[in-house]
Amino acid sequence: GAAVESGGGLVEPGGSLSLSCAASGLPPNSYYIGWFRQAPGKEREGVSVIQHNDGKTYYSDSVKGRFTISRDNAGNTVYLHMNNLKPEDTAVYYCAVGSIRMGYVDDFGLGTLRKAMNYWGKGTLVTVSS
Repeated sequence: GAAVESGGGLVEPGGSLSLSCAASGLPPNSYYIGWFRQAPGKEREGVSVIQHNDGKTYYSDSVKGRFTISRDNAGNTVYLHMNNLKPEDTAVYYCAVGSIRMGYVDDFGLGTLRKAMNYWGKGTLVTVSS
């Protein structure tokens, strides 16, 4: 499989930005697809993912209420709409896909998902600065 991100850039605090991820070779059964980010000097962290089977969405506490994840009808393109951006949102944002059983995030949390993802895009840089 492959994932290609687009849409990063420079935005002022309080602004909005949307990212897209075009995925191919998706698993035939249960999987998660979504967004992770890595800020300079920090570990990569889960931002938001979709559980493929039922479309359930998950968000990290730091972005809940500001970011919205969505996908197209075919499920091949995933979006991340980011509102009220803050300087601490500055990071490289990665799209990833993981062939993982349904219910994994409910059981173990979004924070544990990173290590279970199977393939990653190259990332797109989001910079929030005035």
